[in-house]
Amino acid sequence: MIGIGYDSHRFVDGRRLVLGGVEVDHPQGLAGHSDADVLTHAVIDAILGAAGGGDIGTLFPPEDEEWRDASSIDLLLTAIGTIAGRVVNVDATVICERPRLGPYKAQMEQLLGEATAARVTVKATTNEGMGWIGRGEGVACIAVAQVEDD
Repeated sequence: MIGIGYDSHRFVDGRRLVLGGVEVDHPQGLAGHSDADVLTHAVIDAILGAAGGGDIGTLFPPEDEEWRDASSIDLLLTAIGTIAGRVVNVDATVICERPRLGPYKAQMEQLLGEATAARVTVKATTNEGMGWIGRGEGVACIAVAQVEDD
């Protein structure tokens, strides 16, 4: 089964930037209830979609204080524990003008791969200066996951 996930968050001052469980050097972080890790959130939604398990907002409601400032890798592990089957493959593309993610991609793939026990590919691209992403206001991510029955 195949699922697709999407997430986006705006930049804010006073937070660290976490993508794929990796702290990325940047003067701003992302606004959100948990650590606002758009990459991991998109992966969670893709996996839940593939498994017919709903979405991240249903599993981790933003009004639930249990998840405030939570590590999105912990959310991912929790989400995987709710599905039948195993994650086989994850492919994700992070969209942002800055920071440049090349130096971080291997570590993101490693952390997400360990959490999912699957092959994970992380790609990065810009929005060519267009729209809110192009103006450097935030980060978006789209992910696809394959889950097979055990």
